[in-house]
Amino acid sequence: MTGDWRTDRIGAARRGENPTVLRRLESGFAVIGDVQFLPGYSVLLADEPGVERLSDLPRAKRLAFLSDMDHLGEAVERACRDLDADFRRVNLEILGNTDPFLHAHVWPRYEWEPAESVGKPVWLYPPERWRDERFRLGPQHDVLRDAICGELDRLRATA
Repeated sequence: MTGDWRTDRIGAARRGENPTVLRRLESGFAVIGDVQFLPGYSVLLADEPGVERLSDLPRAKRLAFLSDMDHLGEAVERACRDLDADFRRVNLEILGNTDPFLHAHVWPRYEWEPAESVGKPVWLYPPERWRDERFRLGPQHDVLRDAICGELDRLRATA
């Protein structure tokens, strides 16, 4: 996957040009991460132009974003637990240190992670993990994508 959509992920999602989009949610877009060294890594992108922080949103939209983050986290948890017996938990993060738009990271964590990484934030994984072509999002992740989408659909149906 290459192209201009990465320079404007939210705009590309709104135009239907972001290939990582899993589902449109109330407050934005659930997307699967470009890198999958922890299979199931996903991101919630807020669909509010110019919003950089959670506190930039009015209270109702803020709560909708947090609710969508919860739904995406639960969908990733269910999908990853079903696909990998070594699934441990999901970590949810709103950081905003690099990209200037509101987004939330959903990181599945596994028993098979290296001992030096398992108890630390994902951001401390070695830089080569982030660049290794073996972990780039691709067709090999279609089953995982479908599982997360299915869980998002089930959660929405019962909400």
